[in-house]
Amino acid sequence: MPLPEVMFCPQQIDIPPELPDILKQFTKAAIRTQPHDVLQWSAAYFDSLSRGESLPVKERVEMPVANTKTTTGLTPGLLKVLHKQLSLKIIVNEDELEQKWKDLCLPQAQLQSILELDNFGREVEWLKFLALACSTLGGTISIALKHACEILTEDPEGGAARIPFETFTFLYKYLAQVDRDIPDTQIEEAILALQTEAKKQDGMIQPRNFLSALCPPLS
Repeated sequence: MPLPEVMFCPQQIDIPPELPDILKQFTKAAIRTQPHDVLQWSAAYFDSLSRGESLPVKERVEMPVANTKTTTGLTPGLLKVLHKQLSLKIIVNEDELEQKWKDLCLPQAQLQSILELDNFGREVEWLKFLALACSTLGGTISIALKHACEILTEDPEGGAARIPFETFTFLYKYLAQVDRDIPDTQIEEAILALQTEAKKQDGMIQPRNFLSALCPPLS
């Protein structure tokens, strides 16, 4: 049986004053993030909003790579969202990581392929996961480290993307260890050369330093 029609007059409808702004911010967030599954992402968005947690929202729209119109896989922008949500914890529980991954509508198979690059178990060291995730975005170790710098930096977007040299060294040595094909002498030569550059920059390093032709090859 169909429900009876109910007539309302404007005086009967109470619109919360904060609703228009909430919907406006939600719409902007959806446009920037371009989620593959809008309903799934929306549920995660409002759940995070209600808890006062970091929202699953990109800082800006990412242009599709190559000639594809859409992507359902990990991107630098989505990885940066994950970093904002999880980086306050040095060690992240795998269940929490899987949930945040799912909230961003990313394929489960891709997450598993990243986790299988190291023997994490149920507890995942976030900075190591970030490094491995950067390496799956394509390219060389240098490109992976460039992505990491752009995610970890406190510089404004489009800036130098500086990070502490100690952090860079940790990431580079870890990726080189996972790679297994880079001689220790080559690793140490690159680190020594970049350490000299870092001393000139108050202990910081930036992509242009290790992407320079003057820098010994990282891989």
